[in-house]
Amino acid sequence: MRSWYFTLHLQEPLTPEQADTLDGLDRFNDGRISRVESPGHTEFSCLFTTETLTDAIAEALDFFEDFPGALIRSVEMDHYDLRANSMATPAVVPAPAGA
Repeated sequence: MRSWYFTLHLQEPLTPEQADTLDGLDRFNDGRISRVESPGHTEFSCLFTTETLTDAIAEALDFFEDFPGALIRSVEMDHYDLRANSMATPAVVPAPAGA
């Protein structure tokens, strides 16, 4: 098993109502996924232990099944984590500005 650290970027920042809903969902409070807020932006730092990066991302996206209205814009992975998991080239390219 490998540990995968990545960031999920939301399409739009959470509304106050969505943030309240999220705070009440147990699956977002188990330590594998953490909300990070900044002005005009919401992202989630993720740490999942699975065999593959694809499995880790799929598991993280499953968290959002119970959270309608939150759309993932992109997945970002740090180049250090790519190297640590023996991935030769970056698997994810940042979304274009304004996308």
